[in-house]
Amino acid sequence: MNGSNQLTPESLPISESAENFHTHDTDHIHGRGESGHVHVHSEESLRKIVNRLSRIEGHIRGIKTMVQQSSPCPDVLLQIAAVRGALDRVARIVLDEHLTECVARAAKEGNIDVEIEQLKAALDRFMP
Repeated sequence: MNGSNQLTPESLPISESAENFHTHDTDHIHGRGESGHVHVHSEESLRKIVNRLSRIEGHIRGIKTMVQQSSPCPDVLLQIAAVRGALDRVARIVLDEHLTECVARAAKEGNIDVEIEQLKAALDRFMP
C-alpha cells in the first residue's frame, strides 16, 4: 500500500540475457512425470508480473492491519475486492503470455496437444 516494498529492477533475479527460461513440472497438475518443455518469457514480462504481485502482497498486509485494528467490515470487504481484481488482472497477464508465447511455440513445434492439455488442467484448478 505504501510502496516501500516495491522491487527494483536490480533486486530481481534476472539473467543477463533478454529472456528467462524455465521448465514447468506438471507432476502437481496431472499426477504424471515432468513435462520437461521449456517456457521462454521476456524480462519485461516477468518484471511486470513480479511488480504487480509485490503490490498485491503489500495490499494484503494492509488488509491484515485493517482487521487487526478492527476497521469497519465494509471497508475490509472493499479492499479484499480490490485484491481479487488485482489478482484477476495478473492471472490475465499470465494467461495472455502463456497463449501468445508458450502455446504458440508448442503449435510451431508440433506438440500443441500436450500444451492444451496442461492449460485445461490449470484452468480447471483456477476457475471455480
